Amino acid sequence: MNINEKIEFSIKTVTGQDLEKSTSLNLKVPSYYNSEKEVDKSNYIIYRALHKQSTNERQGTASTKTRAEVRGGGRKPWRQKGTGQARAGSTRSPLWKGGGVSFGPKPKNYAKKLNRKEWQLSLRLLLLKKQKNIVVVNNLCLPSLKTKDLVLILDSFDFVLSTKILIIVPHIDENLRIASKNLKNVSLLSANCLNTKDIVNAKSILMEEASLKVIEETYNHGKTR
Repeated sequence: MNINEKIEFSIKTVTGQDLEKSTSLNLKVPSYYNSEKEVDKSNYIIYRALHKQSTNERQGTASTKTRAEVRGGGRKPWRQKGTGQARAGSTRSPLWKGGGVSFGPKPKNYAKKLNRKEWQLSLRLLLLKKQKNIVVVNNLCLPSLKTKDLVLILDSFDFVLSTKILIIVPHIDENLRIASKNLKNVSLLSANCLNTKDIVNAKSILMEEASLKVIEETYNHGKTR
């Protein structure tokens, strides 16, 4: 059975001033993940989603050559007996410099699967846990593509630029995209393309008001408003 977890937000302007209205984010959560219960079962599903994303980022392209793949070594370096040296059949043995590698890495697919409903649930649970770190603004359009304009907005909310900051917008504006590129700790995401890793790492989240409706429609399996 699903229940509605409602998060109330007071809307601010980009200068950090409170507006005389509020908004809410309604997230469907199974009753056994109820935040009022003493035992928190939500960490496991969040861990699974984070582990899946981190694992799928691995390229798995590391590769070494075995003695059969290294060029050369077809001729026996010296005769079997009579030289006083250890017998050797090829200069491409793993014991030789320039030889093949024993049990070295080969290309491998590290991808893990997670059901879509589980992944969407992990994002909803994570947003519930991060609600105290979320600031909602009415509009986040920059007048120019200068980074200092974005820095002024972040400073108005007392965000620390040395920590991870996540900005969530309904659609990515070109000025905002270019202005955030020079800030290494600032990530910019579209509301319908959220991911577990960026939300977990974010110490502060700046969200445009219109993003709330997009999140509800994208990750709640249907409209809740």
